[in-house]
Amino acid sequence: MAASEETSSLFPIFILTLMALPLVPYTILKLCRAVSKKTKSIHCQCSVCSRSGKYRKSIFKRISNFSTCSNLTLVLLWVVMGVLVYYIKHISREVQPFEPFGILGLERGASDSEIKKAYRRLSIQYHPDKNPDPEAHNYFVEFISKAYQALTDPISRENFEKYGHPDGKQGFQMGIALPQFLLNIDGASGGILLLGIVGVCILLPLMMAVIYLSRSSKYTGNYVMHQTLSTYYYFMKPSLAPSKVMDVFIKAAEYMEIPVRRSDGEPLQKLFMLVRSELNLDLKNIRQEQAKFWKQHPALVKTELLIQAQLTRESAELPPALLGDFRHVLELAPRLLEELIKMAVIPRTPQGHGWLRPAIGVVELSQSIIQAVPLSARKASGGSTEGVAPFLQLPHFSEAIVKKIARKKVRSFQELRDMTLQERAELLTQTAGFSAAEVQDVEVVLEMMPSITVEITCETEGEEGIQEGDIVTMQAWVTLKRRNGLIGALPHAPYFPFHKEENLWLLLADPVSNDVWMSQKVSFMDEATAITAASKAIQEIKEGSGSSVKEISVAVREAIEKVKNGSRLVMGKFQAPAEGNYNLTSYCLCDSWVGCDKKTNLKVKVLKRSRAGTRVGAVAEEGPLVEDGVEEEDENEEEGYDDYESEYSDDGEDEQNTKKNNAVANGVSHGKGSGSSSEESGSDEE
Repeated sequence: MAASEETSSLFPIFILTLMALPLVPYTILKLCRAVSKKTKSIHCQCSVCSRSGKYRKSIFKRISNFSTCSNLTLVLLWVVMGVLVYYIKHISREVQPFEPFGILGLERGASDSEIKKAYRRLSIQYHPDKNPDPEAHNYFVEFISKAYQALTDPISRENFEKYGHPDGKQGFQMGIALPQFLLNIDGASGGILLLGIVGVCILLPLMMAVIYLSRSSKYTGNYVMHQTLSTYYYFMKPSLAPSKVMDVFIKAAEYMEIPVRRSDGEPLQKLFMLVRSELNLDLKNIRQEQAKFWKQHPALVKTELLIQAQLTRESAELPPALLGDFRHVLELAPRLLEELIKMAVIPRTPQGHGWLRPAIGVVELSQSIIQAVPLSARKASGGSTEGVAPFLQLPHFSEAIVKKIARKKVRSFQELRDMTLQERAELLTQTAGFSAAEVQDVEVVLEMMPSITVEITCETEGEEGIQEGDIVTMQAWVTLKRRNGLIGALPHAPYFPFHKEENLWLLLADPVSNDVWMSQKVSFMDEATAITAASKAIQEIKEGSGSSVKEISVAVREAIEKVKNGSRLVMGKFQAPAEGNYNLTSYCLCDSWVGCDKKTNLKVKVLKRSRAGTRVGAVAEEGPLVEDGVEEEDENEEEGYDDYESEYSDDGEDEQNTKKNNAVANGVSHGKGSGSSSEESGSDEE
């Protein structure tokens, strides 16, 4: 009996082992990730963000954040493991080896008189004549009497003292890790049970794996559907105006799956009347335009209206059902916009270049969605090329406030940022009528806004100058500074209901031909990764140039210090085009803030390669190299903001300029096989 119980107790031990093997390492990994994950406390502290409740850590919000499917499953598995441990411990107490000395309360080697004395004492306590309890009677017969007989019989006692068992030396026993009911079954029930085991242990996991793979095959590594990427690739055009980017963005397959209910009709009609001015409808044929708008796919109509509700800050009037869809649309927006940027800069031309105009439009749409700023606010007005959009991202600002401060000749956002604290406080209190608390909110946001500088060089490693066909290495240091001293922080976005990390996109482009030579995503949130990438890249460059160990060490230390001070190293390679002078521009675009983008002009001179394939500068007859292949223009930061004109200003003029630029580009002779590529260094590329 004991052997059978011991065998059946092996089954829970077997199950416990199978559960513990994957569960314990996964739990440790999850805890390590939770500890090392950067806290989201580095966010805007203005009163508007506080009232939004996005960063409020209430007990209910913490419970909801913890109550994910994976976390609840993990807790449930640990509860099951705890129950198994308790059950195994309980079974182990019940199934104990026969120990006569322990039963009688004696130590090994006790004399016969001590054994008899202990037996009499226990007999008085457990004998049926003395104790009518059935359990006492069972214990006396099964344990006390057998223990006394085992110790009083000389052979049994000798066997027990030598081999630990009254019956002598025991052979090796093996148990089967199956429950007892599986060991006592007849033929008919055994077949059914076998089919059940096969179904649960083999067919069910196989079906779950097939379902998971069929669903996961629809998505990329960034959790965007493959159908969405195909759609974005097809509808992306080189002359796509920024105001038309919305039409491509809403065609994502994720948005097409949003349900359109009959009850949504009336709320969407009301929302349409509120945002109609932002839908690019022809006012001369407004009835026809409205009819055309509503004839689109219902999911497209619903998605565009919900996004316009975010841009115009009209989401407060949405009913609960539409509010859930509204949050779902915004939750998907950041990663869909990131993939849309990649579709814009992906190599399309024979030279392997992407398109600049749609890339800028996608970034501007991302800025507008995060800051809840209408696209029409980006049009140039009042002497400001960037419009009123940068002002509207500040707390308590409206178009009326912008007009008031414009009368004081503060017409651009950069002019407001360049003012001293005292001058800005006087302007906002006396002209705009702000209270001291509202002025403080504005200062908090201005301190959070990043100021970006870019130092960029292009050169051929180990050579002087750039010749056509060379592999050119672009090295750029992107530096981010804030007035409050922070480097990585969440942007001020009280109207965006989710956490959004600010990311930068560095584009090396030719604005005349609309070509993007190289693109790279830059993040300032993970300093450790940036240090590793920058030190590795600098070390490879120095080793390739033949520097000494000391020089490499000094260069790596300088790079690490730069990263700690708020800089990120971006490295990329591209093939030099045909001979000529190229006026390139590096665009450093922020996807979360309006008015923080930075442009840096760069002149690249590509020399002609000699017939023999040697460097022109190395041939003595032709003389030394006249000038370096790259020279960087010193540009004032204010000029950078003045030069950057939002492409929302006038779509008609932009289309004409695009046609002219295409004509110019067609007249340029490009080197065969020239292209662009990029490699990650100091940035997080998803």
